Amino acid sequence: MKSLWSDTEARAAIEEWSGAGEDVALRVYTSRLIGAESDLVLHGGGNTSVKTTFTDPLGVAIPAIHVKGSGWDLASIEPAGLPGMDLEALRRLRALDALSDEAMVNQIRIRLFDAGSPTPSVETLLHAFLPAKFIDHSHADSILALTNRPDGVKIVADLFGPSVPIVPYVMPGFALAKFAAAVAEEAAASGHSPIGLVLLKHGLFTWGDTARLSYERHVELVDRAERWLASSRRRLVRIETAVDLGAAEAEAALVAPILRGRLAAATSDPDRPFRRVVLDRRASAEILEVVNADELVEIADGNPLTPDHVIRTKPRPLVIQPPAERTTAAWTDAISAAVERFGVGYRAYVAAGIAARDPKKPLDAVPRVVLIPGVGLFAVGASRKEARIAGDIAEHTLRTKRASWEAGAVYEGLPDVDLFDLEYWSLEQAKLGKGAEKPLARQVAAITGAAGAIGRAIAAKLLEAGAHVALLDLDLAAAEALRADLAAKFGSGAVEAIRCDVTDEGSTVAAFDEVCRRFGGVDLVVPNAGIARSAPLSHLSAEEFRQLFAVNTTGVFLTLREAAARMRLQGTGGNIVVISSKNVMAPGAEFGAYSASKAAAAQLAKVAALELAKEGIRVNSIAPDAIFATGPTPSGLWAAVGPDRARARGMAPEDLPDFYRRRSLLQTPLTGEHVGNAVVFFASNQTPTTGATLPVDGGLAEAFPR
Repeated sequence: MKSLWSDTEARAAIEEWSGAGEDVALRVYTSRLIGAESDLVLHGGGNTSVKTTFTDPLGVAIPAIHVKGSGWDLASIEPAGLPGMDLEALRRLRALDALSDEAMVNQIRIRLFDAGSPTPSVETLLHAFLPAKFIDHSHADSILALTNRPDGVKIVADLFGPSVPIVPYVMPGFALAKFAAAVAEEAAASGHSPIGLVLLKHGLFTWGDTARLSYERHVELVDRAERWLASSRRRLVRIETAVDLGAAEAEAALVAPILRGRLAAATSDPDRPFRRVVLDRRASAEILEVVNADELVEIADGNPLTPDHVIRTKPRPLVIQPPAERTTAAWTDAISAAVERFGVGYRAYVAAGIAARDPKKPLDAVPRVVLIPGVGLFAVGASRKEARIAGDIAEHTLRTKRASWEAGAVYEGLPDVDLFDLEYWSLEQAKLGKGAEKPLARQVAAITGAAGAIGRAIAAKLLEAGAHVALLDLDLAAAEALRADLAAKFGSGAVEAIRCDVTDEGSTVAAFDEVCRRFGGVDLVVPNAGIARSAPLSHLSAEEFRQLFAVNTTGVFLTLREAAARMRLQGTGGNIVVISSKNVMAPGAEFGAYSASKAAAAQLAKVAALELAKEGIRVNSIAPDAIFATGPTPSGLWAAVGPDRARARGMAPEDLPDFYRRRSLLQTPLTGEHVGNAVVFFASNQTPTTGATLPVDGGLAEAFPR
């Protein structure tokens, strides 16, 4: 690891954050340098501080400390993420013999200069008790690889010497703050001039009088550990199965929905019978080398690199050995049995923790990391964002454990009882947040024709309701552009763009396979792709007629079939909402091919409702009238047929929207958002309904059911 310090960038940071003062500005700058290194910190791990002064409203200068606030990521931190506190008031707490977690957090919060600040790190008192001006703390992979082994203390002592004292494991909080500060003071009293601390099974602290010195000491120690590991490599993993990325992709498409279904927890609510999860799959050559290795269980076994990770990954991953026969039934049996074994093991771990400690309400027994030889790594979460965090940690954990194993070490994580304390620690669980979930949270949706006006509106409404969305479209460039727009608002993990030609069986199968690989499965499918042609039957060619049926009918058939197949693998029900048309009930002259193809699709939806109800899959339709645009996206259908429809009515094309508005009973303009609202209604199981058609047409008497 090398220093990323730049004098030019440091000066720019001082100028950019001049309002916070030079000390805090440089603290932000070097915090970001640390945050940029995934080998140092992951997803909020680690923290930094600086001691400076604060001038109160009366003009009194007060010794202050700024510490990273909860919820802030070092990679993108700003001055607001380093709340300031009264340093001397915090230091006086060291005189106490003990301080409960709740009291400690309260003492930290009442010492804030700004009551609206985020709560500072639980390690604030450790930063305060140490005398150095700038302090950096990380969970560096290489340091953890050294300390999570039986001979770790000797290796660290030999490698770093007495200027970096070693602190035995103590659970974070007041006790650790006092103990670590005492270790540093003892080293200083012995004349060793400490520059940092190694906390066993926890991480690394360094400090200095300047931001640069503290940061570069950190980098230098981590680099020394990395070099030691590299030079100590004695053996390579033995690959049981050759790394075949193509085969892994094909297997994952089958395995993912089975796994996702077995990880879903049943509920007592008939309208929301399962509490689903979302998967994030990793299958790089490096990951497959480890999951395909003879030593997979040995490498993967053992508790997390640092206790902080347990709230994201659980104590250990679930390893699923592939069945001898790679059939759907065999995979289902193998996955079901493995998930059950994991649950039994986790509940035993909790029972042992409760027996040794105070009673706790058990958390769910769902694994957060799953390793499958020949397939890859699956991370599990309530959302893809959560799953990605678990996946990032798991990937680093595998890499670090492999490095430790190849250096000839036996991996030795924190004992279960101590790990239990961290997993069930209220201050750790608070990092996850417990807000109410949105109506479509934990669901994965796929929309065909997603880049069009109606598809765009449906996607936005589903994302607003908490769903994850796969944008399926023949025009991948348009789908990618839409994905970028939606990701900027809803997060990159929530939305994906996938090419799909609904008229082509192979393309449709491949698209749904890809949805399963990226999200783990699918719960809501919206067959929306459609085209139109305006012409009297006498002027309509057979080829034009076939084209409309290929998209509007065959495309719906293929989408229904593939959606049902994936939902069956999951076994958790689902929703299919077909975007039909008011023309099914009220066809229009010179719109024969469109009306007939949509009517055929409507019949397919009703048949699917009959066939899939026993599997908990609801199939409904929405019948909108003309939707001309959604935001910047015009309707491709109306761009194609609008001029002819206007000409048939003796009006200019620009007058069509007002014509369609005025012909409805409510005389209201229709938007794609209205269609999106209807999809959310069905997808959220507001009523026990299947086989129905919901008009979104402003009220058209000729389209009333009869």
